[in-house]
Amino acid sequence: MRVLLTALLASLTAVSHAAAQEFETPADYAAILDSETGTVLFCKNCNEPMAPASMSKIMTIELVFERLASGDLAPDEQFTITENAWRKGGAASGSSTMFLAPNSQASVIDLVHGVIIQSGNDASIALAEGLEGSEEAFADVMTKRAHELGLDSATFRNATGWPDPEHEISALDLAKLANHQITTYPDLYKIYADREFTYNDVRQFNRNPLLSSFDGADGLKTGHTQASGYGLVGSAVRDGERRVIVFNGLDSESARAQEAERMMRAAFVDFRIFGLYEAGEEVGQGEVFMGQADSVTLKTAEPVAMGMHRRARDQMKAYIAYDGAIRAPVAEGDEVARLVIEAPDAAPRSYPLVAVHAVERKGLFGRAMTGLVSLIRGDE
Repeated sequence: MRVLLTALLASLTAVSHAAAQEFETPADYAAILDSETGTVLFCKNCNEPMAPASMSKIMTIELVFERLASGDLAPDEQFTITENAWRKGGAASGSSTMFLAPNSQASVIDLVHGVIIQSGNDASIALAEGLEGSEEAFADVMTKRAHELGLDSATFRNATGWPDPEHEISALDLAKLANHQITTYPDLYKIYADREFTYNDVRQFNRNPLLSSFDGADGLKTGHTQASGYGLVGSAVRDGERRVIVFNGLDSESARAQEAERMMRAAFVDFRIFGLYEAGEEVGQGEVFMGQADSVTLKTAEPVAMGMHRRARDQMKAYIAYDGAIRAPVAEGDEVARLVIEAPDAAPRSYPLVAVHAVERKGLFGRAMTGLVSLIRGDE
């Protein structure tokens, strides 16, 4: 059951109904996330699992950051570069590489730089083998950690993002993972902003185009395989606000660079978080079945806000949703309904509504009379 909140809709500032298009992207998958609130500002197939290519190395780095932060791993600890890591991800592989030499050793912090800046497959495999003994075992831990973080779309089969039909994660979960690293490991996260890294006399540059094209950009990771197309996870800060963007499925590196700048600009210019209700604000009445009062006043349990494109505000819909009849007795503060907010190109948001006051149950005679009236009216 749902009740439309026309008063709320009427209170919104009028916006022109001119036929201006809202934000669109040629990417197959996309998400824009507000970092502070976790509000999803834009979603295009953002909950559907996709092949993340090297963007999945953000999860590889997550396991390393977690251990560095806890002290279980030291930045200068040395890992051996196995023949397997060199063959699958080194210079001989023809893939993204840090140019590690087989049977050499490299420090954890150098390998982290190699993964983040150079997207080194050899560095990713070396970290996986050093931490868990094998890449397969490390991938299992990646999946477990993702699920611990609530990233339920994620399944990882390797540490590099190498194509595998079972290796996948959604754009929104990638955005959440990126935001987790930004907020949980602020000092380690700064590595994502490094423009270049030299190792074994090989100078390589960060592949993230936003670092040079968008003021305030400071991360995170690009990705590309034939199966996934070109994608990017990016973040930037402007005027104290941070946005995280994710997209995937573009046709070329140049298209990725252009879309990264365009989407990040839109994230700050075109999308807003609109505050609708304060915590504890009354929003309506709910009918009470078998109560000494016929209704109970409903109020918000927390602040209500919705992120959306600025032109979508006048198309927003708000309604009170019930799982069923509100049955007496009702205690003050009981959660009895939900306020649901919907807007174009935004995931619906649901907020709990609680009873402002208690409603006692009718006595035996009152309940009998209510039941009789319901029977006569044919109420179910």
